[in-house]
Amino acid sequence: MSANQKLYNKVVLKSPATTNTSTPGSKTYKGFSTVSGDTKSFALYDLALIKQDIINHFHIRQGERLENPTFGTIIWDILFEPLTEEIKQVIIKNVEDIINYDPRVSAQNVTVTSYESGIQIECMLTYLPYNIQEAIQFKFDQDNGLTN
Repeated sequence: MSANQKLYNKVVLKSPATTNTSTPGSKTYKGFSTVSGDTKSFALYDLALIKQDIINHFHIRQGERLENPTFGTIIWDILFEPLTEEIKQVIIKNVEDIINYDPRVSAQNVTVTSYESGIQIECMLTYLPYNIQEAIQFKFDQDNGLTN
């Protein structure tokens, strides 16, 4: 028993190294995507991971997720409807809800327009942990699905 007590007294715990979450190079968020253009690795970090998470959310039709029927986008259901002002406002609200669902980003200046065969959405994303803004554009095409 005394040998175990001596061993226990020799164990030294070091505090973990702190990482600076204010810089994009710190790799705070880690994940993977099999649709990544990088063939060497499926790993995604920080801004790329956040962006892919948002894109994934837009690929889900509202009502498809088990036990969460409000998750996803309504755009797939109204893609073939005439783009009236009322429908634009509903889409803007849905886009803001989807982007603001992720606590790492916020959406500003969401605009919805129609183009030749679908709906185009443009907005300004703010990556909150990094205080970086980026314009992002999604095209929901009647023939090809979601393109960005």
